[in-house]
Amino acid sequence: MSITDEYPMQRWVFQDAAGRFDIDLGDSNMLPGRLDQLSVDPRLELDYGHDRGIGALRDRVAELYGGDPDSVLITQGAQQALYLVYASLLTAGAQVIVYRPGWQQSWDITADLGCQVDCAPYRDDLTFDVEAAAALAGPGLRLIVANSPCNPTGRRIADADLRGLIELAERRDAYLLLDEEYALDLRDSPAVGSDRVISVSSLSKVYGFPGLRTGWLYGPPEVVEGCARRKFLSTIANSVLCETLACDVLDQQDHYLRRYADITGQGLKLVREFAERNADAVQLVEPENTPFAWLRLTTGEQPLTLCRRVLDAGVLLMPGETLGASDGFRICFARDPEAVTEGLRRIEPLLRPAPQVPPSAAHFSGQNSNLPNGVL
Repeated sequence: MSITDEYPMQRWVFQDAAGRFDIDLGDSNMLPGRLDQLSVDPRLELDYGHDRGIGALRDRVAELYGGDPDSVLITQGAQQALYLVYASLLTAGAQVIVYRPGWQQSWDITADLGCQVDCAPYRDDLTFDVEAAAALAGPGLRLIVANSPCNPTGRRIADADLRGLIELAERRDAYLLLDEEYALDLRDSPAVGSDRVISVSSLSKVYGFPGLRTGWLYGPPEVVEGCARRKFLSTIANSVLCETLACDVLDQQDHYLRRYADITGQGLKLVREFAERNADAVQLVEPENTPFAWLRLTTGEQPLTLCRRVLDAGVLLMPGETLGASDGFRICFARDPEAVTEGLRRIEPLLRPAPQVPPSAAHFSGQNSNLPNGVL
């Protein structure tokens, strides 16, 4: 699938699907939390805060990594963190290697910056093909972008492949930008202690608070400094209110991780059973601790076509075309089990495209107009 063949997620979610579904199995985040689950001192001063994020939140994020607060920059979600890295590190003509399918921003924004963008494939089992990335690497390589666990495949980078990507970045004096939105334990992040790895994450996916728009990057101090400068020139700082609420979320980390494990465990069981019942139409790629799964579509129908028909039934899925793929769709199961069950019930009869009726048969009314009534 070429970059020009993709279907923008922004169009699918905010235009085509807006207001047309009552069950959301398309977004990739945990069941959203509520404001009444959090607390904040009503005397909080709503000042400008700090360009790098309030100190209390930087300290808590550093604790997630077991690292240094000086390596932390708080951002408007992981999306801004990724954007700031691109804007800070890349110049026109630099080479960027990304994996597809993946997050559209990694190839769209980098191309807009004038970079040479090369898309590395996954192996047939959807593991990360390090050899393919190395074969693409040229003298101008500046950044390798990878997502682990991966959106949309649900697969994490194996330790050996991760070491291979880090070694490639080190050999080429480049950086590895690791999107770890779905990582459950950031103490394992290779960004800790490395001057060539940048980690990005947020409270949106695992914790279920995308509405707080609170993310971060963790990386070498010189990268943090460059990103902080560009953040100041664009948004100055985050909302002090949102950052203070984010502190409360992280103070309850164990609670939210247990909730995540419980909800996703129930949902994945339902999706597995759905895939088994419909093995002639879909193949489940077993996810590795993600709130969603990738289902390969084997009916010959385009994923976007199927997802449009499912949308007519009031269920939102994420067609592969929005993620740089044309062979499947993403389904989120981090929802109330009742909602997942009902959503799957509506999807199931739509999985297989209706058989095509020949035009001559389509117009057949049961009577031959050239014969007397009742004569066939």
